[in-house]
Amino acid sequence: MSKNLVIVESPTKAKTISKFLDKDYKILSSYGHLRDLPQRDLGVDVEKDFKPKYVVAADKKPLVDELKKAAAKSDMVYFATDEDREGEAISWHLLNLLSNDGKKKLPHKRIAFHEITKPAVLKALKNPRELDQNLVDAQQARRILDRLVGYKLSPFLWKKVAKGLSAGRVQSVAVRLVVEREREIKKFKSDEYWSLKAMLKSDGKEFEAHLAKIDKKKLDKLDIKSKKAMDKILKALDGASYTVSDVSKRETSKKPHAPFTTSSLQQEAHNKLGYSAKQTMYIAQALYEGVKHGKEQTGLITYMRTDSVNLAATFLDAARDYIKTEYGDGYLPASVVKYKTKAKGAQEAHEAIRPTHIDKLPSEMKDHLDDKQFKLYDLIWRRAVASQMNPAKIDSTGIDIEANKHFFRANGSVIKFDGFLKAYGNNTKENILPAIKKDDKLDLVKLDPKQSFTEPPPRYNDASIVKKMEELGIGRPSTYAPIISTIQARNYIKREQGRFIPQDISYVVTDLLVEHFPIVSDYKFTADMEDDLDRVAHGKKKWVPILAEFYKPFSNNLEKKYMEINKKDLINEETDEKCEKCGKDMVIKTSRYGKFLACTGFPDCRNTKQINSENGEVEEEGTKEEPEKTDLKCEKCGEAMLIRQGKFGKFYACSGFPKCKNTKALDQDTGVECPKCKKGKIVAKKTKARKTFYACDGYPDCKFAVWSRPTGDKCEKCESLMVNAGKGEDKCSNKDCK
Repeated sequence: MSKNLVIVESPTKAKTISKFLDKDYKILSSYGHLRDLPQRDLGVDVEKDFKPKYVVAADKKPLVDELKKAAAKSDMVYFATDEDREGEAISWHLLNLLSNDGKKKLPHKRIAFHEITKPAVLKALKNPRELDQNLVDAQQARRILDRLVGYKLSPFLWKKVAKGLSAGRVQSVAVRLVVEREREIKKFKSDEYWSLKAMLKSDGKEFEAHLAKIDKKKLDKLDIKSKKAMDKILKALDGASYTVSDVSKRETSKKPHAPFTTSSLQQEAHNKLGYSAKQTMYIAQALYEGVKHGKEQTGLITYMRTDSVNLAATFLDAARDYIKTEYGDGYLPASVVKYKTKAKGAQEAHEAIRPTHIDKLPSEMKDHLDDKQFKLYDLIWRRAVASQMNPAKIDSTGIDIEANKHFFRANGSVIKFDGFLKAYGNNTKENILPAIKKDDKLDLVKLDPKQSFTEPPPRYNDASIVKKMEELGIGRPSTYAPIISTIQARNYIKREQGRFIPQDISYVVTDLLVEHFPIVSDYKFTADMEDDLDRVAHGKKKWVPILAEFYKPFSNNLEKKYMEINKKDLINEETDEKCEKCGKDMVIKTSRYGKFLACTGFPDCRNTKQINSENGEVEEEGTKEEPEKTDLKCEKCGEAMLIRQGKFGKFYACSGFPKCKNTKALDQDTGVECPKCKKGKIVAKKTKARKTFYACDGYPDCKFAVWSRPTGDKCEKCESLMVNAGKGEDKCSNKDCK
């Protein structure tokens, strides 16, 4: 019988740790949180210091019983959940459950580690600590605060805007970012400008130079505004001789980047590998929790939710030894390279993301990882090692060339010493110029004028929105990826070619919140709240006064707005169009799924028309898409079934209409891959009682089915599909994991 019980939150983590410990230890998983606020009511007593009401889901109770039995048979219970606020809270909930809220004595210790390796786990067992109530309070404060906003404000949006909407303390601010960027783009007015490139030759070697000055005036990007202005310059240069007026050379240093934090990893993985923030975190979780290679199973990277750029002394020593042996003394700095974090409220005691073993080279691990895991591990390994190497040295050359008082500039660079680029990779382009000295005469090959137009700021992608959220202090490392996923799942934004586009409803909700609930949508307030939660985590502030300061004015304002705001004023736009069926005015309405024209005679007249969200044009009867032919036969008359577009989406309809009026629901593709067979897609289906459920399109051959709509995310604890639980929240579809 095991003397000690070790409880972690993930089954994969439990499997890895079990390889490190002997039979004196039993390792079990809690599958994430065992208890939480109730799904169907607020679960917070706002009159009694925001006391939370925690409940265990019915399908979690067998797991709780199993853990209680195991704990009763153990001399010591070790809570080994992740070392962050969420992990500390999971351990705290476990302690309360296993001790019946303190009524039963439970010998316990808290252990934590930044990496899941045998040395790290054994060291943690030798150095246990007590639960950190400050971290627990910070997590509770965040959970309760988000519940208050979500459960109070979401129903307001349902009543005043559209059913099914959600609001969140951080998600609504993220939506605002995307909306405001789109408005910048729409307001942007493009300006014409011209540039001039000269192809020159010296001793048979061609190179390019760009017009930089006219007389003594330096040209800005927009100074040459038209073809007429460019033609004037070309005329002045007609027949001109090109002479080198100056040659300058200097050596510059290119320093290595700091090792990865959560946000910098998400940005670099997106920019270099094309991974979304969610995808990056999912892959990193697998690398952290443990990968089997040969007879060994161990975590390959340290904990991936961090905003620190510090590295452990043991890793620094190993990295310096590796650099010296593999690359030579010239690549090794005289002392350890230290970095200062730029993130607000960063936990300096934590570590950056790094490989757990420097000798587990990416090339050696490749056969034990899938392609995406290998690419991310390779990126993390190279970044950590490169951070401890000498800067690259680059020789830069600048050549100024005069032609009839017009000055061209040619820039060249040569990597003199590759330094950290040896490990991290070289994306620095070399541009080697011919050997030229002052007063040399150059031959003109051709002049190449180019017309350009200024471009609006780009839409956000995974990398840029994470960077912006970090700059503003919105959210923390653990929240970036979930927030992006949430606002996509809620249909506030859609991803198109890797960029985020706000949907019609997001403008309505954002404007409503900015005007009437500024405390929820304000960037500074959201960032300041994050700082307050950090102070709670550090024991510098109490959580109840923070919530009280927020909730009273928020609640009073919400009550006031229920009375003041009229739904029609928010979602109706007047038009000059008349209903062709009853003659009444048509108005533009906004729903969760976009804008449409609707008759003001509703409910007597239910006439509606679709509006193309791309160009705002009404789709008339004659412009509706043609029915799509199918191989299905009508079970009533035997005619072919067609796919038609209706007011509420596509459906099957008999081609024998109007003689046969048989229709049938069309399974709606959610775009989510079936986690069971890995072949089909999850689609929305109807039971005989017309109740919607979600199943593999291979159903019933593939038995996968759930009642709630999958979000496309995977549970970070057990890797099952996450589903929409309603009221702005998601839950795991695995009944043993909540």
